[in-house]
Amino acid sequence: MSSETNELDTFRAEARAWLETNCPAQMREPVRDEEDVFWGGRNARFKSEAQRAWFEACRDRGYTVPAWPREYGGAGLSPAEAKVLREEMARIGARPPLSSFGIWMLGPALLHFGTEGQKQRFLNEIARGEIRWCQGYSEPGSGSDLVSMQTFGEDRGDHWVVNGQKIWTSYADEADWIFCLVRTDKANKYQGITFMLFDMANSGVTTRPIRLISGNSPFCETFFDDVTVPKSYGEGVPAYVGEVNRGWDVAKYLLGHEREMISATGGMDRASSLGAVASRQGAALDPVLRAEIAQFDVDALAFTAMSEKFLDEAKVGRGHPAQPNMMKYAGTELNKRRNELLMAAGGSRALEWDSAETDGGRPARGWLRTKANSIEGGTSEVMLNVVAKRILELPGA
Repeated sequence: MSSETNELDTFRAEARAWLETNCPAQMREPVRDEEDVFWGGRNARFKSEAQRAWFEACRDRGYTVPAWPREYGGAGLSPAEAKVLREEMARIGARPPLSSFGIWMLGPALLHFGTEGQKQRFLNEIARGEIRWCQGYSEPGSGSDLVSMQTFGEDRGDHWVVNGQKIWTSYADEADWIFCLVRTDKANKYQGITFMLFDMANSGVTTRPIRLISGNSPFCETFFDDVTVPKSYGEGVPAYVGEVNRGWDVAKYLLGHEREMISATGGMDRASSLGAVASRQGAALDPVLRAEIAQFDVDALAFTAMSEKFLDEAKVGRGHPAQPNMMKYAGTELNKRRNELLMAAGGSRALEWDSAETDGGRPARGWLRTKANSIEGGTSEVMLNVVAKRILELPGA
């Protein structure tokens, strides 16, 4: 047995013991509603003392972002150690201590493109749950064709004046700051975009929630009317990531992490939760449904294995650039299937919208919500085109 294996075994035992001591029983239950998710930020609210205790324990140990360096709020774990920790958290069904677009999307971009000053400031705030971010990418008429965006920042010397509109801005009405694509050079489609960071409390920023068919409003319209964005927040902390007019490089890098984040929903709550619903409703007696649930479980396990393989390849520089597109499409389809099965297992009762028996219509609302999965983060058609061209190397039409 190699020394590396011994070290990982030791770490696994330590992580398992720490989790048993620090993860409350309430935090080992499946997430059932929005309040079960802790997002952090200026106006953060804890649903329970158990949620607070779990978050604070992980924050203090660096486990909100275990693979980030210690100087940026993480635990400094190696890729292998981070994988072991994920496995041990999954083993006990532990909820994420902190959910954050800062962790999933902006953080990796800052680690790759950010200045030391940006990393010290923003990454630590993200890791400690002190700041909640939203993403300003899509615009009316500029979704999949993102580079056709029109939000414009006029250069005024030491600041920009930003005007325009974003749409489908997830949780913009709850966010503290935004990472936003702003056109700063109208002459160049790709090399005229700047990746800006600014406070949502700035004068001229307004949001308007969009009510979805599910009855929820996680998406917003966001409007910028003469918003002043300084070019710097202090020495070594520019208000833009990468270079001015080269924000498309950052945007593409971040999109890969966004698609990995969206794809992760595909492996959630495998057949165990589906089977429990089926049993409660008596649907487990249906052999066809039981077979479909079993097939889903096999596919979800295969998807999890694929995801781990891709993550391992990416960490050693062997990942294909189009793998996040494949993961996003596969995860989207799997999550849609999962919710279809939940509806089928629930029978006619699952159609109830407001009853206590269905947790306020949770199955139906969740099923309707998944219809957006094949649009957000890049449409399924775009993902399949990328896979066809870049992985299968099929000829164009």
